[in-house]
Amino acid sequence: MKTLTPTLGYWLKKLGIHRGAPRLWFETLRVGSAGLVPGTRFNVVALQNGIKLVAKPDGQYAVCSKVRNGRCLPVIDINSREALAPLGGQEVVRVVVRLDGIFVLRAASEQAKAERIERLRSKLAAGEQLASASIAHGAGVLSNAAHTGFSDAGIELDMKVLCEIDAGYVEQSLSCNPVSEKTVPLCAPMQELVQDEWLMRQVPRVEVLEMGLPCSGASRAGKAKRGLSMMEEHPEVGHLIYAALALIQKLQPAAIVLENVEDYRGSASAQILRSQLRDMGYQVREHVLRARDFGSLENRVRWALVATTDGLQPLDVVPADKVPDGVLLGALLDDIDPGAACWSTMGYLKEKATRDKLEGKGFVMQLVNHMSTSVPTIRKSYNKGGSTDPFVLHSTNPELMRKLTPAEHARIKGVPLDLVHGLSATTAHEVLGQGIAYAPFRALFRELAGRFLRLKECGPVGAGGNEAMARLAGAIG
Repeated sequence: MKTLTPTLGYWLKKLGIHRGAPRLWFETLRVGSAGLVPGTRFNVVALQNGIKLVAKPDGQYAVCSKVRNGRCLPVIDINSREALAPLGGQEVVRVVVRLDGIFVLRAASEQAKAERIERLRSKLAAGEQLASASIAHGAGVLSNAAHTGFSDAGIELDMKVLCEIDAGYVEQSLSCNPVSEKTVPLCAPMQELVQDEWLMRQVPRVEVLEMGLPCSGASRAGKAKRGLSMMEEHPEVGHLIYAALALIQKLQPAAIVLENVEDYRGSASAQILRSQLRDMGYQVREHVLRARDFGSLENRVRWALVATTDGLQPLDVVPADKVPDGVLLGALLDDIDPGAACWSTMGYLKEKATRDKLEGKGFVMQLVNHMSTSVPTIRKSYNKGGSTDPFVLHSTNPELMRKLTPAEHARIKGVPLDLVHGLSATTAHEVLGQGIAYAPFRALFRELAGRFLRLKECGPVGAGGNEAMARLAGAIG
């Protein structure tokens, strides 16, 4: 059985500059654990991601000494561009002390960033599919938009793993989405998954991660229903940013897309995400996507956070697709028989509307017809029939109305019908009502794929991680 060499010390160190060359300076008892004590000598051995200081009686460098507070401290001073070349001009390095030497390596965040870019570049050059993953997958509407958007740009995605708590949604996605036999569904609460050390060792690295964390605590309706002062108070989903970040750390995607309600961007979770992604070597951009700008009759508004690894061009703009003017709701409606049982007077809703008006609540019924050019927001619980949900008026009898069918709901949001095929009306409306309008996110992922292609054609853009490393260097002093 192989014996592991114990780690006897770990810290981050700021590199200096002296006489135009990088300088590594140690003045600490901690290096003595590796046999580097005053009066000994050592060599500098180049590694792939740094250097190793190895004690050697006839080594090139000497360990000097300095007396401080009555103690004799080892002093190591390497001021050489050639010797420190494997560190690649890093501002901050990590130092690992072991019995067999001192390892001076790139900071973990810098190493991860370089690995993400190189992995992406290698796959693009070879024309390979890019690996993708999905967190809070739902029934896979956002995943489908991601695959379609990347395919529009000429890049194919291969979903390696999806994480979703609802087993029914998972089965629907596996049946209807472009997943392969090798796609691994993780059907459990994500806060439980990240505590499973065995499972986390199996999580693959991917190039694209998309996620739609639950918005129950972020939406105004969700906050009001539970009387929350902040999103993070929600007992089931208020803390999921921790689990999401733990999965991001394992997946190491080159790019990340998070979609949520617009109010999510003002949450503490969103700020934690922004700051941690910055320190992980990502450039973060935020977009408010309005479905009407992309031709939808329903003006569904979603907030999207897009994080791209330093070295990729950030996604600053999501251009809206040109759409024909004058689209009417009638073009999206099913051909329903005027005498079908689905038509109703909705007497209970009319009575409620009357009571609400008398009580000054301001709730009114939302009625649409074949000539409507817009549709009010269709919510997750649409099939329950709320007093402010949109209903379709009968073509000849103004007393009759009906609910939108799941197929009509899907067409209004631009979602492929296959994704809700076979679902009950209640479940289909849930999938659609809590999800995205399709066209804005298809356009977003197409633009993101374009950033990937520019890496292939032009190489990395200027490193955007200097800010994160400068902050780290400042913290070290």
